[in-house]
Amino acid sequence: MATNKDLLSKGIKYLSGALPLLFIGPSLIHNAFINKQNNWHYLVLSIGIIVCAVAIYLMILGLKTMMRSLFND
Repeated sequence: MATNKDLLSKGIKYLSGALPLLFIGPSLIHNAFINKQNNWHYLVLSIGIIVCAVAIYLMILGLKTMMRSLFND
């Protein structure tokens, strides 16, 4: 069983793109809850939630791509 190296590198790229978003998203959400008196509270909170959702999507896509490269469905 050979590994498709092109798909494997593509999956690693997806996971490396998700890594910074995993730290940025929760920090944005935390910042939004600390600054509730500011008018931009809901905008920063929604951006943080979107960033977290994109990070989860990229992680799932990266793991799915890596599994497809390893097991050749």
